[in-house]
Amino acid sequence: MRKGIALAAALVGLAAAGCGGGHCDGLVVKGTPPASPYAGRLDLPFKESPDGGEREAGEASGAAGRALECDGSIHAGDTGDGWSKGDGGSTPEEGLKAYFDIYQPEVPDYGYRTERRAGDRVLFSFDVEGRTKVAVVVAKDQPRRPGWGLETSASCDPSELPASYTESKGYEIWEDREGRRVPTTKVSSAAGGEHCDWQSAHFLDLGSGRNSRQYVRDPRGLFGNESLKAEYDGDVRMPAGARDTGYHYRDWHLWLTPDRSTAYVRTSDGVEAWPEARSGLGCM
Repeated sequence: MRKGIALAAALVGLAAAGCGGGHCDGLVVKGTPPASPYAGRLDLPFKESPDGGEREAGEASGAAGRALECDGSIHAGDTGDGWSKGDGGSTPEEGLKAYFDIYQPEVPDYGYRTERRAGDRVLFSFDVEGRTKVAVVVAKDQPRRPGWGLETSASCDPSELPASYTESKGYEIWEDREGRRVPTTKVSSAAGGEHCDWQSAHFLDLGSGRNSRQYVRDPRGLFGNESLKAEYDGDVRMPAGARDTGYHYRDWHLWLTPDRSTAYVRTSDGVEAWPEARSGLGCM
């Protein structure tokens, strides 16, 4: 979701990452407020999914989701649970800090500004080039939540966050032909987990949900036929029917054939064939 009213002014002293490419000094910073901040209600409730399943990010994020200015869809959204007496803060800023201490969200923990105050609620936003990419609404003395603390939170796709942040957290953000960062819901990759001794492998995910596919770089043969539909090959000829997707990460360039049964990754050393996994592999 996006704000109904766009920001008309960028923050003073806060550049592309909100901090000129580096981390800001402090969780909350000061800057010139936007000419037209989010003007909707801050007390919007979240809604359960109609089928009683997992809550959709947009429905679970209330006013925080409405305050976002994502290029794509909301990546994550949540609402505050109850906490013990003494966990909440005595000020809105302490309530924001309590949110990070208690929930440890996978979003930047620096460079937020106060976008709007309304009664016993305050909206904090983390901006990239003057647009809100993370929003957190803290409220005071809500049921089972004494003091100031989280009411709702929401964030855009990690690809919309500063490169300095995503690189520090190990995200592998791919780019398209024009060098634009691609949403992780379209393509993402990650090295295997060391705690499972999978660090020699690499995983590439295309799409999301029911239409997603996972491909595996497996030079040491960690996974057998029960896990992969074919064997990994680190030196192949590019098939005649393969086409360049335009997606690239560092020197990896992704090519696919019409059936998408194998991901062909062109590197500076040649072409690798990454087989498709029979089902999503994950290291717990």
